[in-house]
Amino acid sequence: MLDGKRKENVQPGAIVRIVEKHNQKTGKLTEGVVKDVLTPSAVHPHGIKVLLESGVVGRVKEIINQHGH
Repeated sequence: MLDGKRKENVQPGAIVRIVEKHNQKTGKLTEGVVKDVLTPSAVHPHGIKVLLESGVVGRVKEIINQHGH
């Protein structure tokens, strides 16, 4: 499985599971398609922050499909 902490693995159109800020304690994941990558750095220890097409913002925990197909 690809590492959601590395920006190079997270691109618009990818299908990912993220944890939203209010779900960090429970670890509840939200699945969606990446619209924009928000983290400016190449690597982030808690996961790359993204905006999903649904409007939800969170940090990538799992990458399901890197290219969204």
